[in-house]
Amino acid sequence: MRIVGLPILEAFQARHANVCGALDAWRSEVERAEWKSPQDIKRRYRSADFLAGNRVIFDVKGNAYRLVVMVRYQSGLVVVEWVGTHADYDKKKF
Repeated sequence: MRIVGLPILEAFQARHANVCGALDAWRSEVERAEWKSPQDIKRRYRSADFLAGNRVIFDVKGNAYRLVVMVRYQSGLVVVEWVGTHADYDKKKF
């Protein structure tokens, strides 16, 4: 998969050094993945949640952080929309 929106991840990592390893691991795995459907994601990330519009919520670093992306399965594209703490996520409306 190709990831769009990496500056969002990088800016967050610059402010939250303790999440760098987890986000780097996620990024590396996603870049090697070939997701064709939500089931492909769920097989690897059992805690992933799915929203309308092909949006996926990933729990990061023991659910301390949340990552929201949109997946375009046919074009092999993952668009980073938002990353933040779990507490900040609870305040958002997705």
